[in-house]
Amino acid sequence: MPHGGQILVDALKAQGTTRVFCVPGESYLAALDGLYLSGIDTVVARQEGGAAMMAEAHGKLTGTPGICFVTRGPGATNASAGVHVAMQDSTPMVLFIGQVASDQRDREAFQEVDYRAMFAPLAKWVAEIDRTERIPEYISRAFHVAQSGRPGPVVLALPEDMLSAACEAAVVPAANPPSGRAADSDITAILAALNGAERPLILAGGPLWSEEARLALQDFAETAQIPVATSLRCQDYFDNSHPNYAGDMGIAANPALAERLRAADVLLCLGARLGEMTTAGYTLVTPPVPEQKLLHVHPDPSEPGHVYHPALAVAAQAGQVARQLAATAEAPARGRGALVAEAHAAYQDWQAPEDTPGDLHMEQVLVHLRDTLPDTAILTNGAGNYCGWLHRYYRWHRFRTQLAPTSGSMGYGLPAAVAAALHHPDRPVICFAGDGCFQMTAQEFGTACDHGAKVIVLLVNNGMYGTIRMHQQAKYPGRVSGTRLKNPDFAAWARSYGALGLTVTEDAGFPAAMAQALAADTPALIELRTDPRALSTRLILRDL
Repeated sequence: MPHGGQILVDALKAQGTTRVFCVPGESYLAALDGLYLSGIDTVVARQEGGAAMMAEAHGKLTGTPGICFVTRGPGATNASAGVHVAMQDSTPMVLFIGQVASDQRDREAFQEVDYRAMFAPLAKWVAEIDRTERIPEYISRAFHVAQSGRPGPVVLALPEDMLSAACEAAVVPAANPPSGRAADSDITAILAALNGAERPLILAGGPLWSEEARLALQDFAETAQIPVATSLRCQDYFDNSHPNYAGDMGIAANPALAERLRAADVLLCLGARLGEMTTAGYTLVTPPVPEQKLLHVHPDPSEPGHVYHPALAVAAQAGQVARQLAATAEAPARGRGALVAEAHAAYQDWQAPEDTPGDLHMEQVLVHLRDTLPDTAILTNGAGNYCGWLHRYYRWHRFRTQLAPTSGSMGYGLPAAVAAALHHPDRPVICFAGDGCFQMTAQEFGTACDHGAKVIVLLVNNGMYGTIRMHQQAKYPGRVSGTRLKNPDFAAWARSYGALGLTVTEDAGFPAAMAQALAADTPALIELRTDPRALSTRLILRDL
């Protein structure tokens, strides 16, 4: 008779799970035993935050819940960082946490935590499985909740005695998700509003897209003659070289695009939540009633109207709506070719490199990557000013080739790159990280080496927490406090794992180093030693 750990793993297999990420713990030994010879690839990370971020990235890449196992107490608190990313990024994910035995509950037993209370604001659903025979039911519901409406994370606690107990329990097969289609009347209303607009703009973002949906949006934009922008860190939702692409509304967006968003008479928001970063602190689209005629498509019916009162609210999946629009689109009554050409020209002007101080220029690094990497390359990043060069100068062409946290979490880039390299071993996977961002999850480079994930880390080393230093310069000039970093020789550190470690200090050295990294049979790390005065793509540090 199988124990609860085996029943749990069988239930995961019934839902289509092929890979899990974990840090082992004695609180869920029976689940680890269930994974033995299960055929499920078990990726053992170095720290629970990294494991949870790997699972979140896997959920982004596949559109199905990323699975993470961690132990109780400190393991759960570490993993909460990845749960927060999954919630803000609307990514399906299931986090399993070992829990004290049920006969020890509410005594503050060793590492005991009330996970319902702890994760309530961070997850879509939090529960504790207290009966072994109900494990398949809970797993089925967890997958449904994680993928329904606005996707997000689910947290399930696993008491030790529930996992170790034996019983018979039938697995529950995977359910078919809802279609996510919009009503025909909603599609007609969207088309009518856009057709009569003089300065329309489409803003694409949020969950539940695909490569097919991206192509459908491209076809619709061409026919309807509308420029398309993408929300924060969703630049791979539209071919950046396409003539209808207007750029991304992210951090430090192109001022010309920001003004275009502000001046739009009709704004079709496909999937994005219109958060703080995408709206420049809620100034480009002002709440509660925006000046633009807002058509808001979102899978969660409670989202439109939550901050902004739209002229039309549509509860549907943005990718599905893009397909419906493409199937029924017609050319506008008044041509908007000039509007589209102007928007794309402004994006191209923004991509022209601006010189920054020093011998190694990040703008030139990105231009080289933009010109040489294949369209299938996957680029990841965490948070920090170094991201500005990536967002401004690189061009994405295919869906899910950008993995970055809209939650703004530092340390995300490396775990995400590990997940991407394992899921797409035939593609180049490049992780961008600042020296501060990288050291949040640097231990996961060992995970990459252990599991043969051939990631390439481009580590931008300026010896500081650059974003905070930028704000410090603006608000407290001349008073540097708490932002300097003492760093190791990162290239030597990478070599200690048996990986490729290189250091680049000037523009001329980067192409050869990158070629060597791409050809390597191991993970690689290229330390890019940049001038600390190059604070961002446009700002220069004054108070060294």
